[in-house]
Amino acid sequence: KGYSCSITPERVLVSRPVLQASLGTRHGILLAEGEVYSFGEMPWKSGMAGTTTVPVLEMALSDQRVVSVAAGSFHSGAVTEGGVVHMWGENASGQCGLSGATTVPDPRPVEMVDHETSPSQPVRVLELACGEQHTLALSDCREVWAWGSGCQLGLVTSVFPVWRPQKVEHLAGRYVLQVACGAFHSLALVRCLAPQEARRTLPDKCGQCHQLLYTMTDKEDHVIISDSHYCPLGVELAETREQPSPTPRLRTSPSEPVLSRLCPSMEFTVAPDGVQPTDNVPGNQIQKDTQEEEKDQTSSRTPMTDAAALPLTDSSKSSGGVETLSKSSPYPDEQALNDYLKRLSDHSLADAVGWTGSCSPVGLGFESRLGCLATDWRPVLGVSPPPPALRPVLPGGLQFPATPYGTSGSENVCVCVSGCIPGSSEALKETREERVRLEDSMQGKKSSSLGDIREGEADGLSRRLSLPGLLSQVSPRLLRKVGRPRVRAVALSPAAVPESEEHLPSLHTEVWSWGRGKEGQLGHGDILPRLQPLCIKSLNNKEVVRVAAGAHHSLALTAQSQVFSWGCNTSGQLGHMDSPSTIPRLTKMSEGIRVWDVAAGQQHTVLLADGDCFQPILYYSGRQIKEGTSGTPQSDSGGYTQQPVLLPFCMNLGYVSSVFAGGQSCLALADRNVMGFIASLHELAAAERKFYCKLSSLKSQILRPLLALENLSTTLGSTTAQLFQTLASNFSRLCHLTGQHATSLTAFLRCGRDIKGLVLLDHATIFLDTYKEYCGSVGNLLVMGGFQALVKPSQDAFGKSLECVQQLLESGEENAPSSDLLVSLFSLPVRHLHDYGRLLLKLATCFEVSTVEYQKLQDSCSKYETLALHLKRKRKEAEYTFHFWKSFPGKMTDSLRKPPRRLICESSNKALTLQNAGRFSVNWFILFSDALVHAQFSTHHVFPLATLWVEPVSEENTGLYGLKVTSPEESFTLLASSPMEKAKWLRAINQSVDQRPEPPISRTATYTFYKDSRLKDATYEGRWVAGKPHGRGILKWPDGRTYIGAFKNGLEDGYGEYVVPNKTLNKDDHYQGHWKEGKMHGFGTYSYATGEVYEGSFQDNARHGHGMLRSGKLTSSSPSVFIGQWIQDKKTGYGVFDDITRGEKYMGMWQDDMRQGNGVIVTQFGLYYEGAFANNKMMGTGTLLSEDDTAFEGEFSEDWTLNGKGTLTMPNGDFFEGTFSGVWGTGLKVSGTYYKPTLYETDKEKNRAVKLGLLAVRPEEKWRAVFEECWSRLGCKAPGQGENWKAWENIAVTLTANRRQHRDSPELLSRSHNKTLESLEFIPQHVGPVTAEKYDNIRRYLVKACDTPLHPLGQLVETLVAVYRMTYVGVGANRRLLQQAVNEIKSYLSRIFQLVRFLFPDLPEEGGIIPEPSSEAPEKRVLSSPNASPQRIVSSSALLLPVLLPRLYPPLFTLYALEKEREEDVYWECVLRLNKQPDLALLAFLGVQKFWPVSISVLGEKKQVLSSTKDSCFASAVETLQQISTTFTPADKLQVIQQTFEEITQEVLALLREDFLWSMDDLFPVFLYVVLRARIRNLGSEVSLIEDLMDPCVQHGEHGIMFTTLKACYYQIQHEKIT
Repeated sequence: KGYSCSITPERVLVSRPVLQASLGTRHGILLAEGEVYSFGEMPWKSGMAGTTTVPVLEMALSDQRVVSVAAGSFHSGAVTEGGVVHMWGENASGQCGLSGATTVPDPRPVEMVDHETSPSQPVRVLELACGEQHTLALSDCREVWAWGSGCQLGLVTSVFPVWRPQKVEHLAGRYVLQVACGAFHSLALVRCLAPQEARRTLPDKCGQCHQLLYTMTDKEDHVIISDSHYCPLGVELAETREQPSPTPRLRTSPSEPVLSRLCPSMEFTVAPDGVQPTDNVPGNQIQKDTQEEEKDQTSSRTPMTDAAALPLTDSSKSSGGVETLSKSSPYPDEQALNDYLKRLSDHSLADAVGWTGSCSPVGLGFESRLGCLATDWRPVLGVSPPPPALRPVLPGGLQFPATPYGTSGSENVCVCVSGCIPGSSEALKETREERVRLEDSMQGKKSSSLGDIREGEADGLSRRLSLPGLLSQVSPRLLRKVGRPRVRAVALSPAAVPESEEHLPSLHTEVWSWGRGKEGQLGHGDILPRLQPLCIKSLNNKEVVRVAAGAHHSLALTAQSQVFSWGCNTSGQLGHMDSPSTIPRLTKMSEGIRVWDVAAGQQHTVLLADGDCFQPILYYSGRQIKEGTSGTPQSDSGGYTQQPVLLPFCMNLGYVSSVFAGGQSCLALADRNVMGFIASLHELAAAERKFYCKLSSLKSQILRPLLALENLSTTLGSTTAQLFQTLASNFSRLCHLTGQHATSLTAFLRCGRDIKGLVLLDHATIFLDTYKEYCGSVGNLLVMGGFQALVKPSQDAFGKSLECVQQLLESGEENAPSSDLLVSLFSLPVRHLHDYGRLLLKLATCFEVSTVEYQKLQDSCSKYETLALHLKRKRKEAEYTFHFWKSFPGKMTDSLRKPPRRLICESSNKALTLQNAGRFSVNWFILFSDALVHAQFSTHHVFPLATLWVEPVSEENTGLYGLKVTSPEESFTLLASSPMEKAKWLRAINQSVDQRPEPPISRTATYTFYKDSRLKDATYEGRWVAGKPHGRGILKWPDGRTYIGAFKNGLEDGYGEYVVPNKTLNKDDHYQGHWKEGKMHGFGTYSYATGEVYEGSFQDNARHGHGMLRSGKLTSSSPSVFIGQWIQDKKTGYGVFDDITRGEKYMGMWQDDMRQGNGVIVTQFGLYYEGAFANNKMMGTGTLLSEDDTAFEGEFSEDWTLNGKGTLTMPNGDFFEGTFSGVWGTGLKVSGTYYKPTLYETDKEKNRAVKLGLLAVRPEEKWRAVFEECWSRLGCKAPGQGENWKAWENIAVTLTANRRQHRDSPELLSRSHNKTLESLEFIPQHVGPVTAEKYDNIRRYLVKACDTPLHPLGQLVETLVAVYRMTYVGVGANRRLLQQAVNEIKSYLSRIFQLVRFLFPDLPEEGGIIPEPSSEAPEKRVLSSPNASPQRIVSSSALLLPVLLPRLYPPLFTLYALEKEREEDVYWECVLRLNKQPDLALLAFLGVQKFWPVSISVLGEKKQVLSSTKDSCFASAVETLQQISTTFTPADKLQVIQQTFEEITQEVLALLREDFLWSMDDLFPVFLYVVLRARIRNLGSEVSLIEDLMDPCVQHGEHGIMFTTLKACYYQIQHEKIT
């Protein structure tokens, strides 16, 4: 009945608390905790013909946990916790989604499956919305599904009903927040696409009608682009009437498709003259379905609001022969109708024409000047008030019916209005322009969007310009306005707080609508149907957070508590009287009323709002009845609400949390206010909504106009303008966050009540940070005098006295200065923090002190209160600083005044002076939040606080109150006037440096040097200790040099990387390695811009020690590698130089980068030279050998140039003696004597073989630098000079440091490597006499130490291996170098052994004896290894060869193979020949006497040895001997030989079955057989290697004899003759 009846809502009693409700046309549905109840008329239930007064429990759902319900006109739905939909009620149009039944009496599950996924998956639903003939469901993927009948489904189909739920493809890929259904239209609230999603390329043509989605119209001086494509294809809205229409359908132009073909239900019928309206339909016909009404096309209830109230007289004579309307009206009194229409429209004729223009069918694919506005009007049938039983609802729910009114008869009327109206075209142009401007300003001024107002304005204009009716009549002035560049839109862009987006509702939303639009309920500015969802453009940027749909009107609620409404307005249900109602317009609410929930019924709207107090109030607009006139026909009085009206009884309802409406009823849910909890929640939400509205109005009324001023940046100056921009964008962010939070609290009131879920508690940091940032920007603007500068622009914009600012402030200060007003205005938000604190505390009191909730609320409360106090303090600091700058001398202000800088204290009162200052000097100290400034007459120096260290000077001896101040480049002492002042300054400086009383002496900071000659203008960023860089840091010079690494006491020290740009080559020099006291020192790698790379030791920034220099790549002009000793950046000492281009390798002495002293050169062509070098040339005595053994010994003057006396020996022994000159390899000039030794064989001449190695560098002279570095790592100045304990200490330090360095990058170390390092940390016992056990421990320790390069010994071994390979690989693989290579290994052994004996001083020297514990019986050691003899002999080879030789083996063995090549070829040929023999023949040939195996066992079977048997006798011995090639050290190889002997002995013993002793005569042939059968290819090399490197103590023992036997076999085989 509305507000004019004194209604008292009745309670509906249900056994459990009601969570949600929904109302249909004549029934309702309640969701109590887990139970669903229905009430009202439910004809689909058997035995329920009438109306049930008491809610009936839906038993079918009793075992389900229902989470939400929805009621359509005549059907209902429920969603369970698992997302399953249950439907029941009327199903004639398929609205229950269950095929085959016209009614569904009890809830039944609806199958929803997504077939697009594979495998198909069930769809989980979050919420439902029901209309009259359709249902929509929102899935948890935020997609919309639809079923039922009509275009309001939004599906691509023309077959109805749609029984199976189908996805609305048009909204796929978008994030839908909510859906709502009217009787025949649908709404969806959709989150805007993120910018990157919006950039996706969209299709340019409509998928169905294949017309362009975006049209472009070119007009003389402008182009209009329209995106409001409307697809006319798809479905029929309702069945067309059977009877033929009495008049032909209208057709306006040949090119235009017939309208009725597009939408059959919008038929243009004209009633024949004189038809009388039918009588009133009796009330008992109420049961006639609304469905039928729809078939009769009475979906529209507006008496022509959309037709813009044109008089029905001769309306369009000039329309080019379009048939005009004959006088036909359903109203007996036509005047009354016209008056009524006039009252509705409230607009002049010209305005109406303007509207006709702008409302002509935008969506149609063709351009039409015809404003076709068809309305089809029939008043609702008379309905008597429903029985009181229908009114009640729930403990938390209230219901008050809006009683229907009586109606007159029904008839159809159709009005056609043509677009061309006679009259002055100029006037028309003006009204149009006016209308555009008016409409535009309405868009902008009322806009609640966060976008810049200009952006909105231009947007609105460009959109309107695309309306066909306006195309040709737009003034160029207006177009210039559109074309104006947008100014600083950045500041107020809707900047969302990024982290908050996840936890807070989105405000960037759009509203989409589709379905029938006869009443304008779609909001697109026309009355056409839409078959697919279309975005309502005018609601973009309006921050819509909820939508609701009545039968034929729609509502949208924004975050700023405003309501937009559109659609049918017959009873004023839209809450405004603006026309037309086909686009969303603001509902007219009284000042200060903030709406936060909306509901729409058939012809009424209910709003839930905040008023002056925080208890919610209810407003009503729509269907209205005067007391005592029930049932009589209404004229124009009383039945129409001009704006929403307060329902007086709402204060009795308590705390209403949500409202619902449907049919003729309204319903409210109210909460019991236990312990004041609900009241406090409402107060919090209401406060937040009020605050958001305040912020929004501040933004739209103050910020936007200011930012829009053309000359703002010139007035303010660039710095201040930038600060104001920052303030504006931070304000915008705060405003947006508040809006999101207000929306979130409103939703919290509706459904959640778990206080732990409050965003304010869970994500407090988002709020705290946003407030801090905002207040920081206010303070910065204040310090820079920005508010003073803003006064003039503000007065330009808002008038001298800034009334609007005062209004927003609600302050009574009459005479406050304008700048103070502005400061207060922008400091408003801080007050709100106190509200948070107060309200959270209030909420906390609703809980027991011991509960988690209480604790959480209490903590959060203190967080917000603390921040409020902190920000208050910050503002005071800013004001203090601002006043200081006002009084400060001008010159310095400019350079020192910075936005974030705050004044802490200053010494103008002579409280602080400089020690030892001159008598007349003026020293003024000013402490800012980030720097200490020392000002003198005209100069000042700034000391950044981050790199300032202050310590009090003790007063005992001096009696002065001093503070010692240290900065990176100077330190001075300040004297305070009193102990109080001293303490004050000390505390102030320390607290400014770091928020603690004592800032740490070590900290991280950035500093640019200005004095230091080496570091001038360089910037250091990293760790500091007491004024010096110390720890890790980065140092950058202005010329591009960079150092990244460790510092110590202000200098580079430790590991670091250094980059030096090379300007000429345009590349960088790059050093990675160790530093000491600011210089490169220790091991490092230097990559030069030229492409050279040096890897090795440095000292004082120069290459010094052992290192390797690689020049050029292999492909470049002169690739070469040098490895050896450097002194002061020059090659000096022993080194190996591999000249890859010339194919030469030099191994010898250097001085000052030149070859000087003895050396050896080998070339890739087999030439070999050893001798003296001087000035980089072969000069002096030397020996030269070529590949074929031709040799020259004598004088050289240049490389390969013979000059002087010498002897030339031929391969066959002939030789020349005399003087030679010439280059080797070309013609030699000889004067001398030729000898042929064979003819004159004398003993003297016999021994002419050239002795090699005499002129080469002695082995112990090689690689001295490598060993010296190892000694120095152990802390010794020279080999053997130093302390043993210190050496071990150094080892421990090195290992620990290396492990720490590798811990930061664990991928460099394998797990086994880590274990090795751990075990090395235990130092073996190294003092006291060495026993066998200790000796074993030492050996194990050495193996591990040499295994890791992080140990000094390991590093030594690694370097030695590298240099050895470097020397003897490639060109160095020359057989003449074999002896030197062997001697080099021996020298390594002795020199490493010296180190070992230094570490273990009690180890006997080479050949010394370690006594064994004599527990074992001596006879057990018959054939065991020499190590097990009664005493152990110490030898370097036994200790170190196992570590060293495996790594040096490949190059060494290659040299042996080259040296023995000829004899091995002879040996091998013989082996192959003899191996063709079967076993017995071979044994006979070799003269084996009595040890012929008779049978052998193969896989456990005995087999007879036949004459043809081959490779079977002594097979195990043969196999054992073959392993000699897989071992490295001589000791291991001898072990293999010994095992071979044992195997032979075993086999012979088995054969003879008796003990016997070998004699060499017996043994040798058998062993010879085994050697032959073993087929060892490089046996000669193996023999020589054992001989050269064998442990001397073994030579005369058992092993020695066995080795001699093997050697004898090798020579025997070479000279074997086969007969």
